[in-house]
Amino acid sequence: MSTQNVRNSYHPLSIGVHWLTLVLLIAVYALIELRGLYPKGSDPREAMKAWHFMLGLTVFGLVFLRLAAIRIFGAPAIEPPPSKWSRLLAAAMHGALYAFLIVMPLLGWLALSADGKPVPFFGLQLPALIAPDKALAHNLEEIHETIGTVGYFLIGLHALAALYHHYFLRDNTLRRMLTSRR
Repeated sequence: MSTQNVRNSYHPLSIGVHWLTLVLLIAVYALIELRGLYPKGSDPREAMKAWHFMLGLTVFGLVFLRLAAIRIFGAPAIEPPPSKWSRLLAAAMHGALYAFLIVMPLLGWLALSADGKPVPFFGLQLPALIAPDKALAHNLEEIHETIGTVGYFLIGLHALAALYHHYFLRDNTLRRMLTSRR
């Protein structure tokens, strides 16, 4: 049952998962960027890579929880209602963000599998998705890195759009994700 008509904000689960995903994405990007401070093969560098993998896979799981929460609890209406082109642009942006949040961890998992490396997940080792293939691993890593760069822009545009809606259009787009008042 959707509570879309009685809420002026997203369900608390949706809000929590949204902001937790942001915190995890910041950590995932920071870990992979800062690993270069340490020499290849060093313990700190390997730990940062392992945490990058584990937190990325956590984001992968959270995206499905978030999609389920939106499906179950619905999304509150934007007031005042946006134009049709604005709704289409927002739908495209959200589609790109969700694709990013699903594809990136999968590419990382595939790249580790193809490289013949273990896939750590908080004390567990996840199964390889494909057989080892060094050339494929290299290609998957390149694609992962390229899409990771695109991710900076997607996340930045998402944040700028929220701020634009809040400060210039003065609608409730951002406020819907900040509170859970009825």
